[in-house]
Amino acid sequence: MKSTEFMQKAIDLAYENTLHNGGKPFGAVIVKNGSIIATGVNEVLSTYDPTTHAEMQAIREACRTLNSAELTDCEIYASGQPCPMCLAAIYWSGAKAVYYAYTEEDAAQIGLSTKHVYHQLSLPLDEQTLPITRIVPAASNNPLELYKLKNNL
Repeated sequence: MKSTEFMQKAIDLAYENTLHNGGKPFGAVIVKNGSIIATGVNEVLSTYDPTTHAEMQAIREACRTLNSAELTDCEIYASGQPCPMCLAAIYWSGAKAVYYAYTEEDAAQIGLSTKHVYHQLSLPLDEQTLPITRIVPAASNNPLELYKLKNNL
């Protein structure tokens, strides 16, 4: 398959999700070595889970398929420009490339903009609208120190 066919598959998934499942219009496909290894659609409305975006669902499936948290040899095709959460997960996965069809501006026209979140994340913590406060932990059971010991770091 060609990259345009992978993209069309992501768009078709988004279309079918909206048409048949009443879901949001987003689909994703993950490709390794020229073959689709995972797909996903936005299931936020049906699962009541704000993390079930198409890219996140596809990443979860691909990682299970590969038995790995790394997608270093994979490409991700998304019907829409990935939101900050999805983009962060894509970075964490180590995917080698991301392709998308519809822009953030296209999504904004139907009330699905993520520009506010992108903007908030660009601000220092004390300037964000969501209060984010550190609570200094007691000096016991430090999981970071335990990890360091267990992994000889």
